[in-house]
Amino acid sequence: MQNYPVKILIAFGEALGGNQEIHLWLAKNGYPELASLSSAIRGSGEATQWLLDNKFSHLAILDGAIAEDPKAYEWLKKYKFSFLIVFADACNNKVKALEWFAKNDLEIFVILAKKIKVIKDGFTFNHHKINF
Repeated sequence: MQNYPVKILIAFGEALGGNQEIHLWLAKNGYPELASLSSAIRGSGEATQWLLDNKFSHLAILDGAIAEDPKAYEWLKKYKFSFLIVFADACNNKVKALEWFAKNDLEIFVILAKKIKVIKDGFTFNHHKINF
């Protein structure tokens, strides 16, 4: 995720917040994986499956790690997605992760993590989510 331009990450944040126009723009302008990730984080099993089917497994697994699935964390670690592990931790309000982003001048990820935390905290258990 760290390779996306900041303006695209800002758009991703807007899509996370429910902006359907930005969501559609991401989907149609070369970032369908971010549109799908925003939907997956908001609970769409269909979006998670799209990520898995379209070679974005790491983003589908990130969604699992954000949901604190230990197997998702294990997978990210096994395949050396260290950045995504730190991001998942930040989304779960882990201070060290949030501080790491701030220290490394990656404030956009702090903003995204806080948005995701609000979304996550608003959910109840979703039995339709894929378990890894």
